[in-house]
Amino acid sequence: MPIYRAFRNTDPPAVAAVWRSRADQMGLLQPVSVDLLEQLVFGKLHFDPEGLILAFEGDRPLGFAHASFGPDESRQALDAAQGVLCLLLVRPGDHEAEVASELIDRCERYLGARGARVVFGGAVRRASPFYLGLCGGSEPSGVLDSDPLAGSLYRSRGYDAVDRTFQFRCGLDGFRPAIDRVQMQLRRRMAVEEIVDAPPRSFWEAVTTAGFDLTRFEVMPRGNPSPRASVTYRDMPGDSGRGMGVIDVRVDPSHRRQGLATFALGESFRQLARAGVASVEMLATEKNPATVRLCRKLGMKEIARGTVFRKTVGA
Repeated sequence: MPIYRAFRNTDPPAVAAVWRSRADQMGLLQPVSVDLLEQLVFGKLHFDPEGLILAFEGDRPLGFAHASFGPDESRQALDAAQGVLCLLLVRPGDHEAEVASELIDRCERYLGARGARVVFGGAVRRASPFYLGLCGGSEPSGVLDSDPLAGSLYRSRGYDAVDRTFQFRCGLDGFRPAIDRVQMQLRRRMAVEEIVDAPPRSFWEAVTTAGFDLTRFEVMPRGNPSPRASVTYRDMPGDSGRGMGVIDVRVDPSHRRQGLATFALGESFRQLARAGVASVEMLATEKNPATVRLCRKLGMKEIARGTVFRKTVGA
């Protein structure tokens, strides 16, 4: 009979062991280490041990699930009404579904007791308190299609699929920005400034990107220091060479639909390629088809898909 309990300070090796048992699961950084988990999960200021539930059979860890909260509208604090079941992992075996279902149930109880009114199944873009850099690509992507157990469990427990995610990648060897009349005009009128070790823009960005080097490119009219658009990247070290992941694209509302997003991404890709970056990844969602079209226009290739699940749990 499995035993379920909250995280203890002696549990990081157990979490790492469960993680490494899923070496065949796409989207999980492997091999994970206790030190890396400490840096990107357990050591964060908003980590609550009560929200990380583990399952054991004797001393053998069977699985874990991690529940936390997304940001408020100002992105300056956590919002207890917005629960996130960040990650669900169980060892391969005969009782995977049983263990995973109980872990979800206990996480829902944890979130509900603290005021959650909705729960997202799987860490999702813009509401991912943990696991940036550990799963999902440039950003956490909900429940990847490569994890059918989690997807089927969320559906069977009343979660609705509310969005689809698409992870794109572009190799920068030989990259050339899009060329058309609009882009040529922007290139004549706009300057692109690179900001290395860019400061976070909010509490939420600070806590979720701590431990990563951020680089920001700002687009502004020549002779005018007021940015019209920006792209923020995080470092993504990997076996295939240095990579970067897009974590934020902004265009001033009064200057949208003028090709600035295409220009900002294309010019930043070009500068990153000159600096020796091998590839760039970016997340897009079905609810934002313009971003999907933008990724394809830039020559990016789709490498993974996921689903965002959502469930109402309180009035």
